Amino acid sequence: MTSKLSRLKSYPFEKLNQLIGQVEPRKNLRNIDFSIGEPKHSPPSFILDQVSSAIQEMSRYPKIGGSDRLRDSIKKWLIKRYKLQIDSLDSDQNIAPVAGTREGLFSLTQAIIGDSNSKDPVVLTQNPTYQIYEGAAEMANAEVFYFSTDKQSQNLPYLKSINDEILQRTKIMYLCSPGNPSGKVIPETVIADAIKLAIDFDFLLVSDECYSEIYMDESKPPPGLLEICNKVGNENYKNCLVFHSLSKRSNLPGFRSGFAAGDAKIIQKYKRYRTYHGCSIPEPIQYASSYAWSDETHCISNRVMYRKKFEEVGKILGKYLTYPKPEASFYLWPKTPINSETFTYELFRQQNVTILPGHFMSSDKDGLISGYDRVRLALVHQYDDCVEGARRIEQFIVDNKFNSKPS
Repeated sequence: MTSKLSRLKSYPFEKLNQLIGQVEPRKNLRNIDFSIGEPKHSPPSFILDQVSSAIQEMSRYPKIGGSDRLRDSIKKWLIKRYKLQIDSLDSDQNIAPVAGTREGLFSLTQAIIGDSNSKDPVVLTQNPTYQIYEGAAEMANAEVFYFSTDKQSQNLPYLKSINDEILQRTKIMYLCSPGNPSGKVIPETVIADAIKLAIDFDFLLVSDECYSEIYMDESKPPPGLLEICNKVGNENYKNCLVFHSLSKRSNLPGFRSGFAAGDAKIIQKYKRYRTYHGCSIPEPIQYASSYAWSDETHCISNRVMYRKKFEEVGKILGKYLTYPKPEASFYLWPKTPINSETFTYELFRQQNVTILPGHFMSSDKDGLISGYDRVRLALVHQYDDCVEGARRIEQFIVDNKFNSKPS
């Protein structure tokens, strides 16, 4: 256990604290924190009311596999959202509630790699990445291989960078769409290619879709893995799972309520693992979560607020910083005119705005260093705070004469 733990890198926010933890920012400015993706929009009151109405259920142990009501609401949401065949999902066989996608993604990796007879298992993920994929692989004694997300693929997975020797050892490939940190949506063709690889090389394809309900064009919701499975004839979702959560969709990060869905054989193995893993959602949260999955009105209102923020912040920062136009999620991923750590340090010191250096989310393994010239901004605050934060970044750039827009 000690040797495994020693392989875990410092979490991005630990690195950030090491960078700016001893800095004294200007005292006349309150802090605006764009570093962490924690939604600050108000949770829907009608959902919180359901927690109160079911509070007596706290006297019972919650079901590891989730309540029938919760799984049924998830099934109906998936079918409606992704236009799936009505009989393609069974709420018991294809769905496993999890205590937030972070817990779910980590425990899934232990279950899948632990059940593998492979001596040299590989977990595939992109670079930069959500560090849970990487840490989960390390704790499962798997090698992490980072496939490219270079300019050629416009911050999208470049699957051709993975050779057959790696694919033959692969047990899990993680995709994240919409992406963190770029906000890019993986095209249907790339998802279809990933499905083919998962079937041809017999590994599990996992799509982390926790940002799927925050998108910029109301007429173009991001496609999902299960949706593409249906389109390419993989109606049983063989070797494919998705993860979703209420944290971003419904502004309920404290609920720790999400789910995995897809291949029934894998879901059933995963449920067996979870009976020992023992991490379940409290019954009042399960009850309220079923109401959240059954309502779209609050999601539409949420997207309106994000679009308004992105539009105004884009007007301010677009004059000074270059970044891929986000199609979804709540992140900006701009290039910086100086080293991203220095940019982050000085911005905090001079303007009391907190951001995250891009390479804190990246790995330098295999020479795929990325993010040294980028930072991540999470536009999670209310409109006025996001605009004020953007104006402070503008002032910081002007004060330091970073006049040439990085390309």
